[in-house]
Amino acid sequence: MDIPPLLSERIGQSGQSACLAFWDRLNPVSQARLLHQLQAFDWDQLDVLRELVFPPIATDAGLTGNLSNATTPACLQVGNPLNAPSPAQALARGSLALAEGTVGAILVAGGQGTRLGYAGPKGLYAIGPVSQASLFEILLGKLLGVRRRFGKDVPLAIMTSSATDADTHAYLRSHAYCGLNPAHVFVFCQQDLPALDAATGCLLLEAPDRVAVAPDGHGGMLGALSQSGGLDWFAQRGTEQIVSFQVDNPLAMPLDREFLGYHLLCQADFSTQIVRKLDPAQRVGVVVAHAGTHRVVEYSDLPATLASERLANGRLRFDAGSIAVHAFAKSFLDRVAAIPNALPLHRALKAVPVWDASGRQVVPDAPNAVKFERFIFDLMPLAHRVCVVEVPASQGFAPLKNPSGAASDSPQHVRAALVQHARTQLEKAGVFVADGIDVELDAATILDHEDIGRVLLPGSRIDRPQVVGGEAS
Repeated sequence: MDIPPLLSERIGQSGQSACLAFWDRLNPVSQARLLHQLQAFDWDQLDVLRELVFPPIATDAGLTGNLSNATTPACLQVGNPLNAPSPAQALARGSLALAEGTVGAILVAGGQGTRLGYAGPKGLYAIGPVSQASLFEILLGKLLGVRRRFGKDVPLAIMTSSATDADTHAYLRSHAYCGLNPAHVFVFCQQDLPALDAATGCLLLEAPDRVAVAPDGHGGMLGALSQSGGLDWFAQRGTEQIVSFQVDNPLAMPLDREFLGYHLLCQADFSTQIVRKLDPAQRVGVVVAHAGTHRVVEYSDLPATLASERLANGRLRFDAGSIAVHAFAKSFLDRVAAIPNALPLHRALKAVPVWDASGRQVVPDAPNAVKFERFIFDLMPLAHRVCVVEVPASQGFAPLKNPSGAASDSPQHVRAALVQHARTQLEKAGVFVADGIDVELDAATILDHEDIGRVLLPGSRIDRPQVVGGEAS
């Protein structure tokens, strides 16, 4: 099989001939596979990526200078009677939006379970402490709970990656979309970007017939949603506000009525949930107010001296921990989607297995490649109004990041957080749970403690592991 002349010329002009190192040794099927991948590349974009491989040297001093006048922005706190608007006003406004059916949702689900030791999309991982429900079942169940209470479907767009797309489609079909109406589910795939050699800026081969690529981050959501017709799909369903959340946080509360109410009453383009960061080493970015705008500084970009700086009251100077739960006015997303390169590319050094010139796979023990991604929170500076809402970590943040036995964010930590959340809600409803008993709330029927009274009377006692709500109650 011959390489088309125009493609061959483009590869040569870009100095990327190494990606064809094994071409003459590949069978026709493998040649076709590599050719298809190379033809799909945006070669002009590749030239831009190469320039990012060798950026000007950034120093901690320079970054510190940029943040010297930054502050943690004022935050509304869920349930705080001192808020303006008040919690009651926010609950009423958020409830009205859900009852009117004007709220849609985006679930970011492009990640694989590799770090968990799980082969497959992370959304398929069984995490229910009693039910063994998957992350998808728990998170999509929350939308079912909203439909049950308010009588309206929440249109849901699920963002996959090339690594998770086929398995996600198959899972949704085989699990009847976890109870959702398929007409209100839109699955779209984010873009892949090539990983480049950190020393040369050249493409890397992860196999003789495949160039190493990686998803373009949660910020890829904006471009992929627009290009796939997702923004028009939401418009056709009367969506005026869109919330987004990540597949690895089963406690996520993107459709929380109070949060939605603050977003709407503040007339925000962009609202975001935060938890108070107590430990400087906690791996979450922070929301800061700087030069008249809001932005998120990733934990890896915050110098250690600033990350650990404390105020006179003992709180961290930058303690508004970002948990990747956002709300957007759809009109805002429409506006920024029309801006070329509205979201900048960020570089990250990673260890990527590659095939060397001798035809051996090399698994590096140190970063050898640069990967590129976009962050959706980089839209903050483009927003006319930003609303920051603090939620208790025990109610809204239990990220599943690390394998069993890890010091934090492991399956054991997440299951314990789900059990504790259930116990707290049951206690609010007047239900006693015996010590040491695992309990779980069925996401599709129990939105909060107000729903528990439909299935368990106040004064009830739970003495055995149980899923409260659904068929189990």
